[in-house]
Amino acid sequence: MAILYLIRHAENDYVGKRLAGRLPDIHLNATGRHQAEVVAENLRRDPIVAIYSSPMERALETAAPLARDLYLPVNSHPGLIEIDFGAWQGEPISHLKKLKLWQTVQRKPSDARFPQGESFQEAQERIVSALETINSAYGQNDRVVCFSHGDTIRLAVCHFLNMPLDSFQRLAIHTASITRLHFSHAMVILMQYNQPVFPID
Repeated sequence: MAILYLIRHAENDYVGKRLAGRLPDIHLNATGRHQAEVVAENLRRDPIVAIYSSPMERALETAAPLARDLYLPVNSHPGLIEIDFGAWQGEPISHLKKLKLWQTVQRKPSDARFPQGESFQEAQERIVSALETINSAYGQNDRVVCFSHGDTIRLAVCHFLNMPLDSFQRLAIHTASITRLHFSHAMVILMQYNQPVFPID
């Protein structure tokens, strides 16, 4: 059973300002590119056997330096993609906070579905299935890196810790942070959580 490193993509100009969702052509900014290099610096001595990534550009670009240093391909995996925020994607967060649905998203996300998009339940089932499938392809203690997104990583951690879905908003996942899950035969063990590789303001 594998050890999966879950890494949120590095910084881009939408972080904290707009909901990027699945919009194309959102790339790392200068800070994000530096963060991605620091991720590679921190992990390139680990015995990593495979790298997977969300198909979004910002995740693939975060994965690229580590893949370069380890001479490994980046396997794009649709299950690691960002939540489908539907009509909300691209919108300023300051605007979204004024909507009634925002309160549901924050306080009872199990009841929330994004307009023309996914529910949190569907997104959680997707990311968990993806991680379990990736894990099943590797042997005991194989180390595999998965680059994904903040909400999807939070939803996965929430599931594997047997937390109720409505508690997932209590978790934090910073850009370019590392979370490690050890899939054993008995249970999934959280070995490392939201470990920053770059200073957090």
